[in-house]
Amino acid sequence: MIGALILAGSENTGALAACSGEPYEALIPAGGRPMIEYVRDALRGTGRIGRTVVVGPERELAGMFPPDVSFVPPGPRLMDVLAGAMARFDGARRVLIATADIPLLTAAAVSAFLDACGDMSRDIYYPVIGNRCIEERYPGCVRTYIPFREGIFTGGNLFLVNPAVIPKCAQRGQAFLEARKSPWRLSRLVGPGFLIRFLLHRVSLPETEASMTRLLGVSGRVVVVDYPEIGVDVDKPGDLALVRRVLGEEPSP
Repeated sequence: MIGALILAGSENTGALAACSGEPYEALIPAGGRPMIEYVRDALRGTGRIGRTVVVGPERELAGMFPPDVSFVPPGPRLMDVLAGAMARFDGARRVLIATADIPLLTAAAVSAFLDACGDMSRDIYYPVIGNRCIEERYPGCVRTYIPFREGIFTGGNLFLVNPAVIPKCAQRGQAFLEARKSPWRLSRLVGPGFLIRFLLHRVSLPETEASMTRLLGVSGRVVVVDYPEIGVDVDKPGDLALVRRVLGEEPSP
């Protein structure tokens, strides 16, 4: 069984505050349910998840989970929070990290990502989804895309990690997480040579894996998946309107 860590600690003080009065983004409703419940159900539905830990407010979230789920309070630096949370998994070989703002996530999508990770021998696995895959399934969905030699991709909102490496790569990992949705910031982290090739659209996924290894000091792999639900997170009012339409809460424009 794989451990699961759900990130649900973002306070609703940004762009989504105009859409909902809930104190945390994970609690914002879509399709009549808090977004985090869809993520919870998708993970459970795989039949492959063991111990679960939630980063977020226990008082607001505890009633949505069974008693064996533990909670870690959120903090200003995600990687520091992750390092503390990983101690809750008691030597688990791999932990699946999921954000709470992907309410379109399904058990099939999670299983497909885990299957694509193969023998799970590397320290970090990160999914990417092709632009055509997302645009065909969810027309009008606005994502940040990065051009690679193999195609144009956006990053997903799942990570499969070796919990033992999190403490040693916390500082560099924090920089990566903060830059992951900005092609320019992400490219600067991995050096000028990578940046030049990126600008020329000549960077390949294997080169990205090698750069991740150098950046974090751990072995990594980029995994291409054909489930756009992994990449459709809710950061802006337009994202929320999209998922509410998909879930039948709002009419199509």
